[in-house]
Amino acid sequence: MSNPLLDNLRIEPTPGPSVLVIFGASGDLTRRKLLPAIYQLSRAHRLPAQFSIIGVARSPLTDEAFREQFQESLKEFAGLESPSQDDVARSVAKRIHYIAGELDSPELYRRLAERLRETGADGVLFYLAIPPSVYASVAERLGEAGLSKPQPHGWRRVIVEKPFGVDLESARSLNAVLHQYFDEEQIFRIDHYLGKETVQNLLVFRFGNGMFEPIWNRRYIDHVQIAAAETVGVERRAAYYEGAGALRDMVQNHLMQLLALVAMEPPTAFTAASVRDRKMDALASAQPLVMNESARADAKIVRGQYAAGWVTGDEVPAYREEPGVDPRSATETYVSLRLDLDSWRWAGVPFYLRTGKRLPKRITEIAIQFKRPPLEIFRRVTPTSVSPNLLIVNVQPDEGISVRFQAKLPGTRMQVAPVMMNFRYGSAFGGSVPEAYETLLLDALLGDATLFARHDFVEASWALITPVHQWWEQEASASVPTYEAGHWGPPDADALLARDGRRWRTL
Repeated sequence: MSNPLLDNLRIEPTPGPSVLVIFGASGDLTRRKLLPAIYQLSRAHRLPAQFSIIGVARSPLTDEAFREQFQESLKEFAGLESPSQDDVARSVAKRIHYIAGELDSPELYRRLAERLRETGADGVLFYLAIPPSVYASVAERLGEAGLSKPQPHGWRRVIVEKPFGVDLESARSLNAVLHQYFDEEQIFRIDHYLGKETVQNLLVFRFGNGMFEPIWNRRYIDHVQIAAAETVGVERRAAYYEGAGALRDMVQNHLMQLLALVAMEPPTAFTAASVRDRKMDALASAQPLVMNESARADAKIVRGQYAAGWVTGDEVPAYREEPGVDPRSATETYVSLRLDLDSWRWAGVPFYLRTGKRLPKRITEIAIQFKRPPLEIFRRVTPTSVSPNLLIVNVQPDEGISVRFQAKLPGTRMQVAPVMMNFRYGSAFGGSVPEAYETLLLDALLGDATLFARHDFVEASWALITPVHQWWEQEASASVPTYEAGHWGPPDADALLARDGRRWRTL
């Protein structure tokens, strides 16, 4: 059912005639996320009539076989029981094509150029849904084939998936290759967290309401906690995860983006350049996690690796017992850290970040804890200490915002207790919340880079993280603390906050 309020407010731009070229079209990301997102955008009338998809991969598929993969994807991941009977699915399927070939073969790009000319579309969006090891070579082949250069009346853009490098040096190297063939305005480094409704709403919450921004600073906020907890283990990603770990997989990109959104100064306008400038300012103010070569980083960062245990009622193996994992692996599956920002707004306000696998609950949230009132006038009439106010941004799974404040308990005595005021997207506006990839794909087609990472932000994030990895490499694998699966990380994680007289929020 449509919402009249939303129907009256929506002004929804639609891209011009365009083509989406998916490198890695036979892969898991395409099947799980990209094809369902294309269907949903088409169903919502957000794509132009002249829109087509060209899949590119090594698998020897025909156009018809790729169209069948599209329909299977809709069955499994879009909840569509009979795609062949769905008018929208049939319409999209007619515009799906496939080119098979080796990604480093010039012949593949010659055939791709011919197919693009046949479409007559104004714009082309290349999506690199491929292993990071071949990002640079595909960018080079596109440039050599003349496919990266915008046409007189059209545009060319490229979406690059994470991980964007494995350290500062590799990120700089990849940026350099991309910038040889694409201008920065053509490059869209995707982070699906930024496509989530609540993450975007954080900007509106801060800068669209006069009651919150005046208290969004060190005078009123005690500290900030950002958590991304997962119940799953490494699953089938051992080959990738062994070389990545939690710090590279989650902190360097997702959590740094959330931190920047919380900490940024107000932009002068809601434009990609202004928003990303202010995010970059916030990240640039972060103090190093490793101050110098002789200083220890364990005062600010804790790592851990899950041991065997129980999660959501199921017994699960230790990380080192997972298929494809080195039995002596030193890869961290849990990280918690403290970041301090050298800025006028945030001086003295710590930001605590944590993420891990095989934790008790799947949840991502930002919790902003305010300082206690300067005078606790109710301490003589209430048996417990007055809880500080708390603002919680629920990123997933239940997207929304909650506020904790004090209220009087019913009765004749003056007793106070904390209560929660909750806003949830599903109940407030009705209907389903768009998937992150729907939002980000559409923004890239429209040329709106607001929710994408810029090259300087990526490099600044790696500049914080890389020294930690270099320090860890000097440590023996036996020194990696473990935590029982189903628990909230190693004991040192609690000590990280206890040293500051604080504790982790119960999720």
